[in-house]
Amino acid sequence: MLELSVGVDIGGTKIHAALVDGQGRIYVEEKLPTDSAKGADSVMERVLQSIERMLDSAPRAAQSAAIQGIGIGSAGQIDFSTGTVAFAVDTLPGWTGTRIKARTAERFPDLPVIVDNDVNCAAVAEQRIGAASGLRNFICLALGTGIGGAIIADGKLVRGTYGGAGELGHVSVDFNGPRCSCGNRGCLELYASGPGIARIAREGSFSFADSRQVIEAWLAGDSQANQVMDIVIRALASGISGFIHTFNPEAVIIGGGVAEAGERFLHSIRQETERRTSAAMWKAVQLEPAAAGNHAGVIGAALQMWHYSVLELRGEGGAG
Repeated sequence: MLELSVGVDIGGTKIHAALVDGQGRIYVEEKLPTDSAKGADSVMERVLQSIERMLDSAPRAAQSAAIQGIGIGSAGQIDFSTGTVAFAVDTLPGWTGTRIKARTAERFPDLPVIVDNDVNCAAVAEQRIGAASGLRNFICLALGTGIGGAIIADGKLVRGTYGGAGELGHVSVDFNGPRCSCGNRGCLELYASGPGIARIAREGSFSFADSRQVIEAWLAGDSQANQVMDIVIRALASGISGFIHTFNPEAVIIGGGVAEAGERFLHSIRQETERRTSAAMWKAVQLEPAAAGNHAGVIGAALQMWHYSVLELRGEGGAG
């Protein structure tokens, strides 16, 4: 009998749901707009309806399928013990305080439900089927509309007091830098996220509409784009060097839309990070692109069903 899990990835712009097996293969999937402006209750209802459609599609996905449970990854800081949103930014208005796990369990009482931060879920995907396979100590960075992070130490996600650990995009790389929405100044997110790249270009009075145009021009050798990306790469390397010195990881896995700039981007980050990192630390680490791609969030959300032991889900320890 084929074992499947429902995975859901909740972002500021879209909800991605899928039926996934224990090897990370997707059998059925759908994407729909989050419509976050309609409020948290509306978003939650869209999530629950999407899960229903995934469950209804299971018999068509496989003649004999057993549903293991429902795994959800969401933007924002997630209290892993309760599956509640501890904090979310304005891209998901009113999302803070949403009881994702409780409301899902109410609708589907016969299935276990696990809820975590979306980048933590992506890290699970990379650990089980991706670039971090076989690794016990690594960091995931997702460079997109913001910068998300996940820290894996001795095979387990580092969660902190309530699940908020890994907010690596809000580590400052310039204490005199611009004010961030988190309250700090000069956060990495202000320099190496999509909007951060666009901000640097705008403040330089360069005629780029968005970060995508900056990156395309940079890859084509444009001198103005080179000036922008020089700042981006130095800021990102400064942050990554700090993470390496703090956590001594085997790898830093870099994904997200910005990282899709490709090998030249990663090569530039490697070179600059090496210049900023002690030789022993650098020798022990690799900087690698994420392997699970744009499906990492939904695959990792589903793979939680096979990733965690019962004891760990109860908060009693257990292997990651």
